[in-house]
Amino acid sequence: MRVCVIGAGLSGLAVGHALKERGISFVCLEKAPDVGGIWRQPGAGERGPGYQSLHLNTAKQLTGYANFPMPSSYPLYPRHSQVAAYLRSFAEWAGLLDHVELRTEVQSVRREPDGTWTVVSRGPDGARSSRRFEQVVVASGHHTDPALPDPLPAGAESFAGTILHSLDYRDGGDFAGRRVVVVGLGASAVDIAADLSRHAERTLLSVRRGLHIVPKQLFGMSVDEIAEAPWWNEMSFAERRQWVEQALLVARGRLSDYGLPEPDHPVFSSATTLSDEILSRIRHGAVTPKPAIASFEGDRVVFMDGTSETADAVVYCTGFHMTFPFLPPGCPVAADGSVELYRRVVPADRPGLYFVGLVRPVGAITRLVEAQAAWVARLIDGAAALPAAEEMREEIGAYLAGIVQRYGRTEGASIQVDVGPYLAEFRESLPV
Repeated sequence: MRVCVIGAGLSGLAVGHALKERGISFVCLEKAPDVGGIWRQPGAGERGPGYQSLHLNTAKQLTGYANFPMPSSYPLYPRHSQVAAYLRSFAEWAGLLDHVELRTEVQSVRREPDGTWTVVSRGPDGARSSRRFEQVVVASGHHTDPALPDPLPAGAESFAGTILHSLDYRDGGDFAGRRVVVVGLGASAVDIAADLSRHAERTLLSVRRGLHIVPKQLFGMSVDEIAEAPWWNEMSFAERRQWVEQALLVARGRLSDYGLPEPDHPVFSSATTLSDEILSRIRHGAVTPKPAIASFEGDRVVFMDGTSETADAVVYCTGFHMTFPFLPPGCPVAADGSVELYRRVVPADRPGLYFVGLVRPVGAITRLVEAQAAWVARLIDGAAALPAAEEMREEIGAYLAGIVQRYGRTEGASIQVDVGPYLAEFRESLPV
């Protein structure tokens, strides 16, 4: 077998389709009982970053695959079960299911002296198998290793309530009548806080640092549609920033008016949070913003402003470590936390290994994943070629320097990309 694809979510299925289109033999190893990645987990009741209220934050027409649109009956922002059904129907349509080995967990990926790759996996019966491949494509995502503050605030070990990570959050109904603190201001934090506020007795949102909260739509357009519009991509970076800042003032005003901290950085200098709900829930009194947690005292949570509240549970929505336990240390995440990949896909010093979907755009990821997958397929069959390792390292260094200048040295920033410019990088390598 020429290629091993790891993961059968949105990215892995895109890779499988691209390989199949070019007649490249492959097998896709997926540890779950079905394809669909995080989108099928809530319906299956499995532990994972998905939760019952999960919906797309990006428009269906841009989140669906280019040649297999989502059903017209779907809403603009489908819920997890609809996305899961769509991904499975894509796998059927593309003829990928015969290539997928379900309930098969990859345990190690090792490069051999002859340049091939040995992949060790454990199958549904618990038996281990070892297979050789010419190429390996990692498309397994990076939402499995929860990141909690280290150390947790003082008193956490004796807190009378429950402390959990968003990875273990399922449904707001589980917290009916309870007092809950949600920590964070990213996508999961605002989704979970809004969900909890319909069930919990009291919902607090603890925010350490302000982030830009962007509605899913501006001027009646989904923001990811805006990100791909020609008029948007003709603007300079400064013009885009000014346009968004003015649009946000019209759409929602200042975040400090909601009791949230104002961001200490301009738009596009950090990840943004897409949400139509959280500011409304705050204005309705259903969610109460609070500053960062200073400590725990018995059944109370003490905040940095000196106030405290009784709480039954604290949900940390503090993201995930980018870990790939089946890969050698330092691949692709360096000691400083930076992801070091040429074009965000190829590690310069490990020929035959690729990563697809390890990017974070402002907008839908699917077009980027499809471009990555098509490029990888062309690299594998020789229709495209990589530059020398030194040139790839130079590109990686220049890219990461630009990231530090724009975002600072924050964990996860090294996978941020702008949709238009990033897609343009692949056009020269892909057929018209």
